[in-house]
Amino acid sequence: MLQSKIDRRRFIQTLLYASGVLALSPIGIARAQALAGAKVIVVGAGMAGLSAARSLVNQGAEVVVLEGRDRIGGRIHTDFSMGPPFEVGAGWIHGPSPDNPARQLADEVGSKYVVTEDDSLQVFEAGGKELSEQRIEAVNAEWQRISEWMDQNLEIDDPRSLEKVIQEQFPGALDDPALRWAFTAHSEFSDGAPTEDVSATYRDDDELFPEADVVITTGYSPILEPIAEGMDIRMGTKVTSIAYGEEGVKVETTAGTFEGKFCVCSVPAGVLKADTIAFDPPLPGEHRTAIRNIGFNSVTKIAFKFAEPFWNTDTQYIGVITQPKGRWCYWLNYRTFSDENILLGLSVGAYAPVADRMSDAEMAADALSVLKGVWGDKVGKPVQTLTTHWSTDPFALGAYAYPRAGRTPEDFDILQEPVEDRLFLCGEHTIFEYKATVHGAHYSGLRAAEQVIEAAG
Repeated sequence: MLQSKIDRRRFIQTLLYASGVLALSPIGIARAQALAGAKVIVVGAGMAGLSAARSLVNQGAEVVVLEGRDRIGGRIHTDFSMGPPFEVGAGWIHGPSPDNPARQLADEVGSKYVVTEDDSLQVFEAGGKELSEQRIEAVNAEWQRISEWMDQNLEIDDPRSLEKVIQEQFPGALDDPALRWAFTAHSEFSDGAPTEDVSATYRDDDELFPEADVVITTGYSPILEPIAEGMDIRMGTKVTSIAYGEEGVKVETTAGTFEGKFCVCSVPAGVLKADTIAFDPPLPGEHRTAIRNIGFNSVTKIAFKFAEPFWNTDTQYIGVITQPKGRWCYWLNYRTFSDENILLGLSVGAYAPVADRMSDAEMAADALSVLKGVWGDKVGKPVQTLTTHWSTDPFALGAYAYPRAGRTPEDFDILQEPVEDRLFLCGEHTIFEYKATVHGAHYSGLRAAEQVIEAAG
């Protein structure tokens, strides 16, 4: 794996400056003096943008945050209308050890958690036949065996996709519908990518914090409040262009023009890919190539609230072997951590953007047909339904980044590089080691702030 451009020692120091621990040290005072009066424009009020902005404010910069939505959070957004939190975006803290900054931020606001038990699982064929525990254990063991073989045997320059490696090294393995479901429900969900496009070599070659994943039963969005408190955030301000040069930066928006000395751009990879923001001059060629090379897909969610449960309320996860693969194949049972009869369904891989393009009514009908294939007429009419559509959301155009087959983590690293010491990119798509995570977005924002401070000094 390629090393980050900022080594661990410097990165830890960055965290200390961002938190204010070193603010009164001689170096900290010098840094604050370097930034005093410097106006920094931050584009995007998601985790990465807010983290960068907070760090810069802590060091004395004058910061304005421009956000196209009518809320902060970006791909962190909690809907409490069902009672328990429905996470429109980020849903888990991955590796919630005390060292994980997402866990630290959640602890700061008194969050409550529940561990999601992957082994608490029932899997059904589309027609309703349940797989035995022995069959599930055998399928998971084979999925693990193949995954470990790839981790141990693939060369770092192997250009093949996950799908192609399985087909060539384990002929016929994916003819087993249950094993294909395992790669869909586990790998495609985790990677946020189709098995046909994600790199077999780098799909899981990132860094992990220890401890089992948790959901925040008090909701993800509250962790943003202390970061955003007191900040100058302009909602409903869509950025259309960013000009940068020796004189500073000029950001054109639907609410007017903003000028400053530096710009931190935290928009998701999907927005960069779509060229909805014009850069003047255009981003360097290697940046544009990296943006094209990085994969960016969706994970689609639907939540149904029912008057009465028709499923085993003691089981946390429910799998359904569906066609096409990825179509509402994985369900989270809220009854394992709440009193509400809610099932959260997931579409992943190539089917996620298909589901995203459906209307809410079409998506509900599609997902209910999967449940009815298992439980038939026992499936009642939902009392309430909530959906997500990340790949059609103009401020995201996808859920999270992944390494594409034939590409390397260097694409992520390139996006860390400052552009003329005026423009700095951040977001989970710029930090391969912690891609596709809230803590990765947080780290990337702190890194961008550090780069601004260095440019100012």
